[in-house]
Amino acid sequence: MELPNKSASYAVYNLKLHIVFVTKYRRKTLSPELLDYLRESFEEILQAWRCELLEFGGETDHVHIRVSIHPALDISVLINNLKTASARRARNRFADHLKTFYGKPLFWHRAYFVCSVGGTTLEAVKAYVERQGTVEHTARKRKASSRTC
Repeated sequence: MELPNKSASYAVYNLKLHIVFVTKYRRKTLSPELLDYLRESFEEILQAWRCELLEFGGETDHVHIRVSIHPALDISVLINNLKTASARRARNRFADHLKTFYGKPLFWHRAYFVCSVGGTTLEAVKAYVERQGTVEHTARKRKASSRTC
């Protein structure tokens, strides 16, 4: 089970991303063996960045990963490193297989998809933020603190 929050000396955080990488020209290069290898590669690469692979899935032309990240990271740098390192590993390990799809050392399309994901809905966060400073919010806070005593 995932812990809801992690902490560092200066922050308590819970940052999760959903990332999608697509193969170059959307070619159907990802065999089951290559997908397994990519999962392991992403796991190792993310650990080196103080991140964690939470979920991995893919089809023949794309992969989806859900990761927990550290707040000090630049997301675009992390993503570019994930793409570069995983592509290099896959091209080295599956060179013969990938040679039939690409004449040059290609693998991922240069574009990617990323979005933040979490355990709550956007509507719940919006409602919480809108309630800040209202009489209703203050009353709920008092009620909650009286239950803990």
